[in-house]
Amino acid sequence: MAAHSNKFQKFLSTKTKPAPVKAVKTASTAKPAAKKSITKKPAAKKPAAKKAVATKPRAAKAKLIRSKLAYKGKVFNVFTDTLVEPGGHRNTRDVIRHNGSVVMMAVDERTNPADPDVILERQYRHAAGQFLLELPAGSREPNEAPLAAAKRELIEETGFRARRWTMLLRYFASPGFLGEWMQIYLARDLREGTATPELDEQIEIVRVPLSQAMRMIAEGKIHDGKTLIGLSLYDAARRDGRL
Repeated sequence: MAAHSNKFQKFLSTKTKPAPVKAVKTASTAKPAAKKSITKKPAAKKPAAKKAVATKPRAAKAKLIRSKLAYKGKVFNVFTDTLVEPGGHRNTRDVIRHNGSVVMMAVDERTNPADPDVILERQYRHAAGQFLLELPAGSREPNEAPLAAAKRELIEETGFRARRWTMLLRYFASPGFLGEWMQIYLARDLREGTATPELDEQIEIVRVPLSQAMRMIAEGKIHDGKTLIGLSLYDAARRDGRL
């Protein structure tokens, strides 16, 4: 009986022995999760307001105080003008006044339309001290329409008449002291006639292909401004298909 009792006690002692407690992480013992760093974008800066810059208003034109005829000539007059310019400066300037001029870019396309002949003039120019090759040109009469002047001057200087006219360009020849407009007209579909130049005009008519005229420009053989402008403008217009 005692033996059985001892065995029973051993059995109870093994069954009632508490099981080992496993460690359980609690909220107080668990390591806090690493916080993600949040980078805030800097607020966009507003553009600084531009400071208003005070500007002095300018007059559209100069204010003419006095104009005195200093010289009266056959072709032009010279005036001495006292004025306040748009910038506010008071100045005295000598200005040549002229009725304006017309320039005739006369071309003959009958022989070779791909490289038409250009009508030029060779004449002596005293101011330049040499003979110059030029496009035909002349002055307008008072109140004369530019195209009417171009037709009249072409006939007088060369004898040619043109059936087709196109205005190419209007420009100031030398605006520093010369108040003259020059207008270049293209004259095509030419017909020959008799020239009637004025007594003081000794003009030699020169016909050259356009390609040759452009070579002469490149070689420095043409020095007249209106001729350089007219030939270059016409050649460029032909190359890009405008004419």
